Amino acid sequence: MRILHTADWHLGRTLHGVDLAPAHAAFLDHLVDTVRAERVDVVVIAGDVYDRAFPPLESVSLLQDALVRLCERAHVVLTPGNHDSAIRLGFGADLFRERLAVRARPLDAATPLVVPDADGGDGLLVYAVPYLDPDAARVTLAPWSAAPLHRSHEAALTAVVDRVRADLAARRATARIPAVLVAHAFVQGGLVCDSERDIRVGGVDAVPAAVFDGSGLDYVALGHLHGPQRVGPAEGPGPRLRYAGSPVAMSFSERGHTKSSALVELDASGVRSLELIDAPVRRRLSEVRGTLDEVLGRRHAAQREDWVRVVVTGRSRPHDLVSAVKRVFPHALEVQFVPEGAERPLLPGLARESADPLGVLEEFVTTVRRQAPDARERLVLREAYEAVRRAEAGV
Repeated sequence: MRILHTADWHLGRTLHGVDLAPAHAAFLDHLVDTVRAERVDVVVIAGDVYDRAFPPLESVSLLQDALVRLCERAHVVLTPGNHDSAIRLGFGADLFRERLAVRARPLDAATPLVVPDADGGDGLLVYAVPYLDPDAARVTLAPWSAAPLHRSHEAALTAVVDRVRADLAARRATARIPAVLVAHAFVQGGLVCDSERDIRVGGVDAVPAAVFDGSGLDYVALGHLHGPQRVGPAEGPGPRLRYAGSPVAMSFSERGHTKSSALVELDASGVRSLELIDAPVRRRLSEVRGTLDEVLGRRHAAQREDWVRVVVTGRSRPHDLVSAVKRVFPHALEVQFVPEGAERPLLPGLARESADPLGVLEEFVTTVRRQAPDARERLVLREAYEAVRRAEAGV
């Protein structure tokens, strides 16, 4: 059986005001072509299909068109991530048959999609876990727990994996069937970048890779982190854990990524092979740094059609800096000036792209009050931030 693992499409996203819909459309065309060329049996989409709970109509149409074309050639398993609205994305899930499975309810996670093999037997089991917000999961998963769950991502995912482990063991009583789990979570050891939304609850966001040990799973198809990467131990009895990463770069912190989907082949023994299929690049992201003369010179001619961040250094800010840069770099998305000897641009801390949300709040309090918040005040800030984030997600 061959699966194509992808995640974090973020349909509806913009990059510094630039509409990424054409880049997403090019990727989805590429995905359909890959499914056909590689004879893929199942496409798994590990969450954050949309960029927000209320996606633009154009994004809904783009997703619908992609699913129709993918389902003509393969089974498709889709789960919501922390950016999606599980209720909206999962609307109509009970009506879908045959090729499309949208798994938006946590209590459905231990009931796999059974994909038939060429002979009509059970060829592959696909368990799919939607993003588990700990506050909601403590209530939703209560029937699966003898005691109330702890308020953490680890407790929520552990409860689901325990059920998956039991179901998988029962289904393998007579024959070993390969099994995949699709999940949207932050597993410890993963490398983050600026464009991922913070999912901390109670100050904790990461799940240990050991949660999946002894599960019997062969492959865990992860979503949330935008850099393609393997996590967890390279050797050992546990399943292979991998993030597909986002197919389109969404911040300059992703400019070094090689965007891809993971083509995984499995048989009764587990994962036989894994190949990364590079995604198309509509326009590169790059950075140019130097004095104004260096930036505008021929040294950076190859980057003039990129989506570029231009960092100009010098003793004083050049006159009409942005206009001068954009005459040479028409697709420049950021133009910054860094004085000689400074480490970062002359921007307030609150405007830094990579700023941690809670760090921004603490910096604001410190700036206004000229005194850093104490432990009790940091707890209040954290609880307020988490409440706002839950309200945005409709939880």
